[in-house]
Amino acid sequence: MSSESGPLSEDDSMTGNGARIAINGHANDPSSHSSMSEDEDMPLSQTVPPRRNLKRRKSNYVESSDEDEIPLASSPAKQSTSAAVPMPGAAAATTISSSKLLKLKRLSTKKEESDDDCLKKPPKRKPARKRVKKEESSDEDVPIAAPKPSARKRKVKPESDAESDEDKPIVTSKKAPAKKAKQEEDAKQPPSKLNGKVKTKEKNDGDEEGKGKGKKKKNKEEEQEEVYRWWDADANSDGTIKWQTLEHHGVIFPPPYEPLPSHVKMKYNGREVSLPQESEEVAGFYAALIESDHAKDAVFNKNFFNDWKDVLKKHPPLDGTKIATFAKCDFRPMFDYFETEKAKKKSLSAAEKKELKKAKDEMELKYTTCLLDGRKEKVGNFRVEPPGLFRGRGEHPKKGSLKFRVRPEDITLNIGKDAPIPVPNMPGKWKSIQNDNTVTWLATWTENINQSHKYVFLAAGSSLKGQSDMMKFEKARELKNHVDRIRANYSGDLRSKVMAERQRATAMYFIDKLALRAGNEKGEDEADTVGCCSLRCEHVTLEHPNFIIFDFLGKDSIRYYNRVAVEPQIFKNVRIFKENKEDDDSLFDRVTTASLNKHLNSEMKGLTAKVFRTYNASATFQRLLDENDLEGTTLQEKLNAYNKANRLVAILCNHQRSVPKTHDQSMEKMRQKYKGLKYDRMKLRHGLFGMDSKYKKIDKYREDESDLDEDWIVEYEEQLKSKEIEKAEKKFAKENEKLMEDNIKPQLESVLETRILQIEEDFKRLAKERGKHAAASKGNKTTEKIMESIDKLTERIKSFKLQMVDRDEGKEVALGTSKINYLDPRITASWCKIHDVPIERLFSKTLQVKFPWAMEVDTEWKF
Repeated sequence: MSSESGPLSEDDSMTGNGARIAINGHANDPSSHSSMSEDEDMPLSQTVPPRRNLKRRKSNYVESSDEDEIPLASSPAKQSTSAAVPMPGAAAATTISSSKLLKLKRLSTKKEESDDDCLKKPPKRKPARKRVKKEESSDEDVPIAAPKPSARKRKVKPESDAESDEDKPIVTSKKAPAKKAKQEEDAKQPPSKLNGKVKTKEKNDGDEEGKGKGKKKKNKEEEQEEVYRWWDADANSDGTIKWQTLEHHGVIFPPPYEPLPSHVKMKYNGREVSLPQESEEVAGFYAALIESDHAKDAVFNKNFFNDWKDVLKKHPPLDGTKIATFAKCDFRPMFDYFETEKAKKKSLSAAEKKELKKAKDEMELKYTTCLLDGRKEKVGNFRVEPPGLFRGRGEHPKKGSLKFRVRPEDITLNIGKDAPIPVPNMPGKWKSIQNDNTVTWLATWTENINQSHKYVFLAAGSSLKGQSDMMKFEKARELKNHVDRIRANYSGDLRSKVMAERQRATAMYFIDKLALRAGNEKGEDEADTVGCCSLRCEHVTLEHPNFIIFDFLGKDSIRYYNRVAVEPQIFKNVRIFKENKEDDDSLFDRVTTASLNKHLNSEMKGLTAKVFRTYNASATFQRLLDENDLEGTTLQEKLNAYNKANRLVAILCNHQRSVPKTHDQSMEKMRQKYKGLKYDRMKLRHGLFGMDSKYKKIDKYREDESDLDEDWIVEYEEQLKSKEIEKAEKKFAKENEKLMEDNIKPQLESVLETRILQIEEDFKRLAKERGKHAAASKGNKTTEKIMESIDKLTERIKSFKLQMVDRDEGKEVALGTSKINYLDPRITASWCKIHDVPIERLFSKTLQVKFPWAMEVDTEWKF
């Protein structure tokens, strides 16, 4: 089969080895992993013709269908008796054998109660109430979760609960597959713990922080040593009561508007306009963006001008100017003033910048933490967003609209009953105060553009967020025990006589194999982004004999384009779903996200389409890492292998990004540095040969740097010479400065001239050595020292080249999204321990703080 046959070929069975993932619509066999084609290195948006019209193409095939293949809505559903059919891609990557499945099931039935990573369900608690999802990790906006009245508790069978609610916390079921692994982990934990708190190490291995930093730095680190180990404590994780006491200081409002100087005015039709503060502030929002791409966007300009005109009606120009035409407005004087102010801030000395930052930090200090059940925990987004113009993502119809200033009257606070009510840092009173300990947000308000709810939550590393993250990944791990059965069930429903069941099964197939989001209906005033359930006929094109082309805008208006080969039954189903429909009709007109998630919940308690996506991403990532034989490899080779696996999963999840504007410049700098390292190696080799010509016969020293031509060497040595002279001048000035501070007579200019003359002599010698294979060695180095330096430099060159390859291959893929939201952090922690890779090379400090519970897994842990 050709490379265009897509990831779902006949060879990719559901249980087979050598599975592939769908990447850019091409099959990826082991050989293609090592050398990707030029097409695959391009952004997904560039591998296809520009998106002109999404009208569906007519298929050039003729195919008869049996009457049995047409679903009848009134017919009873066909029983799912068929076995799992061959399904590649993410399915093949995540399927476990039936023997292993039975073993896991036997294991999970050994005990009645599960502590599941210390998130044990206490007896006789009220049923779970709705839980507010955190904005940074959720796919959709969530309403404020109001407390519900207690319902009568009844027993339900695991795996078949009919209730479905994505917003409810995922409570660990009694049959927890991860229980044994957790018990083994607990057995290995040191017994000396006090109230769930321990002191962390002052610094990690290889951490050089503290060197030469003084006591100040050390004291700052010691303040943060105390870490609350909620995963070892008996936390309230039953999904109802989140906290007992909660105190915080509310939110910080942005400073009030400062009017522009009287000489800075916008112009209308060539004349200066005097604006009142309210209108001037909005004009300034646009003025600051006139050199950006936003100001070139017609929708952005139209929305801004319409909203600004509304403000002008209430606050008209002081000189009576009537502003009616956008094209006559000139915001350049305001822009120039803003740029001048920016330049002034940049030109501040380091000491001045430090003072400003210190004052800001002191003012914000009390807002950065809260008291949760008597513990100090960090607050996340405690700053209220300032007013401005809505940027939006992609082709959002409301971009350019005015975001109003949020005031205390717009904000609802959530605090403990006995906690003091905080005073806002601007005039006004809070909208309301509530004491709801079943939710985790501290403050909420509704923004005026999309009427979406904004929340202030605890920081990513807090105990509440940590519990939520761990439960999410444990729920995805639990899917391992059910995935074969679920896949067999929806495979049987692909031929159901009931249209709704057949559509649902086909949607599940796409969600499972292509990691599509479920999707929700969008209003007319929202960006036209879709997911699986909201696909329209225009987004899906059939191509003979069994290819489907997906082309639509996904979350954040990122284009999803994929040409995949599918099973004949899937191809036939999509053809049936599209019959007698217009391009803008829904493909799955009998399936909604809610009904799909309700069905998934009946298959496995707490299962949603998002859990499937998390499961497939993590399981595929684990498999890709395990496929690499990294015995005897360098650290950089290990990092490249990890980043490659991360990249493949990010492509599977369609986590794209546009190539950074500075990428080419950055790569050019890296290429120059790479050549510079090779130049240093060449000079060392020539110095070695100058000491003894016998080394020319040794292979590892004989290999020359063929890509360094003479023109480049001349240019590079001139650059080196300029840098050395500049360095000597700075050193001379610094030495004289110190002498003057000590009341000692400064050095004469002749000292500097002598140093510069010596530098010039050195570079004249280098010029004479060009083209020769032997040179005088600088300094009193022995041959052994030079050989050692050459070997180290050779390894450094090899490692740096791998860094260049890794940087270039990742220019179009956002690795952070999958690392934060879809890849179980314990996979990375365990892999780092197995291969002796410092965790800080893969997880930033922020991620280490976010996932402290994941850092303690051992080398035996697997997703």
